Amino acid sequence: MNIPAAGLRQTPAQHSFDTQRLNAWMQTHIAGFSGPIDVQQFAGGQSNPTFLVQSPTHRYVLRRKPPGKLLPSAHAVDREFRVLAALEGTAVPVAHVHALCEDPDVIGSAFYVMDYVDGRIFWDALLPEVAAPQRRAVYSEMVRVLAALHSVDYAAVGLGDYGKPGHYVERQVSRWTQQYRASETEKLESMERLIEWLPKHIPADEQTSIVHGDFRLDNTIFHPTEPRVLAVLDWELSTLGHPLVDFAYYCLRFHLPVAEFRGLGGVDPESHSLPTEAESVAQYCRLRGIAPVPAKDWAYYQAFCMFRLAGILQGVLARALQGNASSATALQAGRRARPLAELGWKRVQQSFDV
Repeated sequence: MNIPAAGLRQTPAQHSFDTQRLNAWMQTHIAGFSGPIDVQQFAGGQSNPTFLVQSPTHRYVLRRKPPGKLLPSAHAVDREFRVLAALEGTAVPVAHVHALCEDPDVIGSAFYVMDYVDGRIFWDALLPEVAAPQRRAVYSEMVRVLAALHSVDYAAVGLGDYGKPGHYVERQVSRWTQQYRASETEKLESMERLIEWLPKHIPADEQTSIVHGDFRLDNTIFHPTEPRVLAVLDWELSTLGHPLVDFAYYCLRFHLPVAEFRGLGGVDPESHSLPTEAESVAQYCRLRGIAPVPAKDWAYYQAFCMFRLAGILQGVLARALQGNASSATALQAGRRARPLAELGWKRVQQSFDV
């Protein structure tokens, strides 16, 4: 228990809460818990503030809704708790969840508590801290885990009503258009073009699975020494949706610039002992037993994912300007909405006659 957790900071004033009240709640709701507790905030994350809660014998992680005015349906920690509980025992590695608190009187907003998972989180897509022979295995494991998630029988694990089957992209385009409008701080021409174009060109292919919504390298905890995922983090955007959209989002890393997005855009993967996008797609299709994805469908899904991520970052920017963002780097992250929207529109122009 004495291994230090990475990326911690003292909780800033806008996210602080009464730790004695939390201690009393945990005493009542978490089996085997005994205080006192020490609480520190994790520095990463742009959405739900996340904290390390350490007792004399155990480490927990607390995820809460941020304080202040929030967009409708955003920061749904209750949904995160539900999907994590449902996936425990499946082929998808998740942290064990202990309890959900929806009473804002305890710490000021809804939250849940799960186990702290000790391991490695990779922030650099080039994996400089990983020996070259193991880098492909790290990326292969990411694809394996996502394919496993998309193969879960969502009804059998109690998530039959976790979202609406079918028409996922149509609803998502509408939702993120609304979310973007609600947090708009300036006109982005590329975003306006995507808002107009995307609803008119949705691929006919309909599939439904549990989707993570933000599956990427730094939302997974790897074993301390093995290329094996121990837990997938940050399920805030999870729902029932289109698995290929979820996978296309994961593959954005191959297109996003290194400098702005810690991506692999413009990098030769093979020179860094990494798989190519084509190899990752082939592996995913093989693991799921599905046919290769049509090129135009794939381009559409990626353009949509860039649009959606731009919408998310616009929300981060709006919260930063209001002063209630969960991360100190929120303003910098939010400013990336514009280049991402431009990249999305460029993807459309490259693949379609517009």
